[in-house]
Amino acid sequence: MGKAKKSFFEIAVADKVAEIRRAKGLSQSDLATILDVTRGFIGQVETPSSRSAYSVDHLNRLAYDLGCSVHDLLPADPIVESSWDK
Repeated sequence: MGKAKKSFFEIAVADKVAEIRRAKGLSQSDLATILDVTRGFIGQVETPSSRSAYSVDHLNRLAYDLGCSVHDLLPADPIVESSWDK
C-alpha cells in the first residue's frame, strides 16, 4: 500500500499560503506561532509528499492575521484531481 499524499488542491492551498507568507516577510516559525503549532508542522504542510495540511480553521486564522480574505488563500478555480472519474 502506497503512502498517502496531499491532493493537488491541498498543495495549491499550501503554495498560496507560502507565497503570501514570503511576500509579507514571514517565516514558517511566524506562521507556527500564529496557529499555535510547531514549525515542523508548517514545513510538512509546505512539503507536497507529506500528508499534513491546513484545516479550514487554520485558513480562517491565517486570513485574519495575514490581513487577507480566506479566498486569497484558495485557488481561483477548481483543481481536478487525477483520481476523479472523467
